Amino acid sequence: MTVPAAAHQQSSTLSALQRHSDNPSAFLALNGGNEYFRVEGVEGYVCYREHGKRWIQFGGPFTPEASRARLQRDFLDQAHANRRKVVGVQLQRADAELMAEQGLTVNQVGASYAVELAGHSLRGKKFVSLRNKISRALRAGLEIEEADPAAVAGDIEHIDRQWLHEKGKHTKELAFLIGEIGGPWQPLRKLFVGRIAGEPIAYISYAPVFGSRPGWLHDLSRRLPACPPGVMEAINAYVIEHVKELGAAWLHFGFTPFTTLDESYRLPTASRAAAKIITLLAEHGDRVYPAKSQLEYKMKWNPTAVLPEYFAFDGGISPRSLWSVLRVTNIV
Repeated sequence: MTVPAAAHQQSSTLSALQRHSDNPSAFLALNGGNEYFRVEGVEGYVCYREHGKRWIQFGGPFTPEASRARLQRDFLDQAHANRRKVVGVQLQRADAELMAEQGLTVNQVGASYAVELAGHSLRGKKFVSLRNKISRALRAGLEIEEADPAAVAGDIEHIDRQWLHEKGKHTKELAFLIGEIGGPWQPLRKLFVGRIAGEPIAYISYAPVFGSRPGWLHDLSRRLPACPPGVMEAINAYVIEHVKELGAAWLHFGFTPFTTLDESYRLPTASRAAAKIITLLAEHGDRVYPAKSQLEYKMKWNPTAVLPEYFAFDGGISPRSLWSVLRVTNIV
């Protein structure tokens, strides 16, 4: 049977991630609106979005190790031929080193966090506060279930609307660096909903993770403003036990900017001026991004792996490049 071209390309897009990604957030490369740069005769692709005169690259090249340098170089050359510059976001260490070798300015911007699930439990003194929050939510009548997104689409929309309203009129839904619910890849994700008295009050969506730390990514999470304390923690604790039974090895909490910044993670092409700005945002940037509250939630689970993540700038860091990142991610 002949496979339709669109279906074949969709299958190869997923296959490249399954075979060659080592980025906890790699599944986000399948988000709607992304574009893929491919080279004939080379397996895999570079994922990106165009914004003005910038091509915003997500992660490194998803291709066999032997092809990584060539595919990245060809992507840069194609961008330059179109009078565009490349900005790389959510780069793992190996991706950052590759881009630094090819002349890009590369700075650590934050980190991602992961828990190894083998032998993991919430027993012990360090989890007392977390267990108390979970117990409080369960005593309030919280019930947790894995849900079909199509069946709860209206409930998800209601929770999203209330969540955004609580954040303020200037808050926008982030894009590009977070996942989605629905679409052709939804069967590969998992969605868990929390209910009290039958009413949906919160949800967390999880995406599969491939590579050296396979498992699941704690992705989109939303709750109603009137949610009892501990609801999100209770849902995630439930999911940890669920995916452990399925054989998952890791639970990832994803990228948080402006956190775990360390000079030991610095690469030779890093901009010292940019590093100072990023450090300033880490110390005083809660109005720009709620990094501290996100990190507090992630650290509750006692992560066993902390992975530095980087941004890269073709031709050096400029206000236009920074603006392109802010706009394509919908931060502003």
